[in-house]
Parts: sequence; structure tokens; C-alpha cells
Amino acid sequence: QVMASPGDDPARACRPFDASRTGLVLGEGAAAFVLEEWEHAMRRGARVYAELVGYGSSCDHHHLTAPHAEGQLRALRQALAHAGLQPEDVDHVNAHGTATGEGDPTEISALKALFGSHAERVMVSATKSMHGHLLGAAGAIEALATALTLHGQAVPPTAGLVDVAPACAGVDHVMGQARRDRPVRVALSNSFAFGGSNAVLAMRAV
Repeated sequence: QVMASPGDDPARACRPFDASRTGLVLGEGAAAFVLEEWEHAMRRGARVYAELVGYGSSCDHHHLTAPHAEGQLRALRQALAHAGLQPEDVDHVNAHGTATGEGDPTEISALKALFGSHAERVMVSATKSMHGHLLGAAGAIEALATALTLHGQAVPPTAGLVDVAPACAGVDHVMGQARRDRPVRVALSNSFAFGGSNAVLAMRAV
């Protein structure tokens, strides 16, 4: 399924990575950013929420709608290489997490391939569980959530995630409430679209 109706219990409508997930729910929203050279921002005393340190993209052409872990992995590796970071430097991933049967395990597979033994230390959350899937605006709103995570040092939960599906296990899923138990120095924001268009942003706390 690709769409779930909130029905009588909106809190259980979109539950990425949950064993009984039933698909995405559309949302509405927008976000805009001011990107500025570091030196210029420092000179004018700007409030800096996070530093954008890397970007990766790929277009795997695997299938119009089916995601492909290898294409996602290429974008993830490019983002880290561009940022000059190692997988073990990453503390948090704002996952694409659409709550679909095929999409969620594919993304977790790509993350586990990227992080290896570090995967179980990476805090993963999917904020679509709270704001819905904004389609073309999804990447922007999730990048905003990632920047605010770094700024506030609190990792948001995947709302409604109670029972992690076996195919989605192997990372540190943030469940129930925000996490503040360890520093968040580097975070990734994943956006994986139809047609195998994959984009990953790497951000660092300031």
C-alpha cells in the first residue's frame, strides 16, 4: 500500500518502520533556508542553526516507484565524502521513512551497508510520522527538522513506532519521545524520490 487513512486514530496513521505500518499520509507545509558563507555569517553575528557540510545525489533508474538500496547508498557515500566525514562520525539520520512495505526496509538496508558495525549507534527517526509526506517539499521540511535537531540537541522520535519490523531492525530507532542522552554532532537528511532520484544532506552542529 502507498496510502493510509488516519481513520479513528491519527496517531497510528503513518508509522514508519513499524511491523504493522500501512503506508504514507500526505501532508502540507513548506520550508526555506538562508545559506551563507561561514566567514560572512560570523562577521555579521548571524544565528547559525547548523553547518551544511556535504551533499550527495544519485539517480539509479532502477524502477519508477520501487526504491533501490544501491542507489541510495551511492548518495549517502557521496555526502560523507563531500563533507570529509567517516560513517562513524554520524550520530543521527532523519530518514526518508515513508512507512511503505518496500521503502522502509530498503532504506534501512542502505544505512546498514553504509555504517556497518556503527549502525546500531546511529539514532534514526522519520519525521513524516508527524508532518506527513509533503512530496516536493518533503526534503526541505526534513532538512529543517535535521538542522533544528542539531541546534537543540534533541532527536525527534518516529511517532507511532512501537514494534520495529524485523526487516527494519539494526539501527537505533528513536521511539516514544525525543532523545537527549548523547551529543548529536553530525546528522544526515535523506530524500529518496520516484525514479530513483536520491539526495542526502550532511550537517554538523555549531
